[in-house]
Amino acid sequence: METPQVLGFTHFLAQTDSIGRFLLAVLLLMSVITWYLIAVKSISAVLQSRLTRRFLANFANASSLQSVAAGLEQQQPGGPFSRLAWQAIAAARHHQQHRERGAGKLDDAGSAAEFVTRAMRRVIGEETARCESGLTALASVGSTAPFVGLFGTVWGVYHALAAIGQSGQGTLDQVAGPVGEALIMTALGLAVAIPAVLAYNFTVRRNRLVLAQLDAFTHDLFAFLTTGSNVGDPADSAQATTPGRPFTIAKAGA
Repeated sequence: METPQVLGFTHFLAQTDSIGRFLLAVLLLMSVITWYLIAVKSISAVLQSRLTRRFLANFANASSLQSVAAGLEQQQPGGPFSRLAWQAIAAARHHQQHRERGAGKLDDAGSAAEFVTRAMRRVIGEETARCESGLTALASVGSTAPFVGLFGTVWGVYHALAAIGQSGQGTLDQVAGPVGEALIMTALGLAVAIPAVLAYNFTVRRNRLVLAQLDAFTHDLFAFLTTGSNVGDPADSAQATTPGRPFTIAKAGA
């Protein structure tokens, strides 16, 4: 009596050729990259969320920007909001120190508001690039992994049918087993792509929310730097639109 052939992933690995093994290695590499980025992005999101909440609470309870600057000098900025505040305050100080000397360099040209605005835009651009790091890899894995798996399935079906044709045995059990084994590659491609797509969509949505909050904080910080009060304070609304209004950010500890 002939022993029935045991089919499965182990048998598929034993019967596949070098191209099939190469496609499996590609899917494995994609999966490793995806889960590495998921872990890194998740840990970074948790840490930045804690740093942001802590900094915004300290910023809201600070008596002045001098105290905020002193706190940032004592503790290195570790989040997008604290980095933005530190760079904006540093830009205001720099312009204030070189205001009376004249614009010796192109970066120092313009009014104080323009100088700080350029610094803020530069920081927002850097934070946007930092938030979007790794998204290209996730999008590439999510869009190409199913096709890699499909290619592996087509290649496996081709070899299975070719082997059946050479053997001359075309019964259902001889056809269905190898063809069903070839579908493993499609399943693996989907298993790699689905986490990558979900992680990409979650990261994009989180980045959009963080950048929207950062943009709102930028307006509030700019109002504090230019007028010394919040955006909603009508007492300084006329002064907030005065071009070239000098900054009064003293060096911490002065």
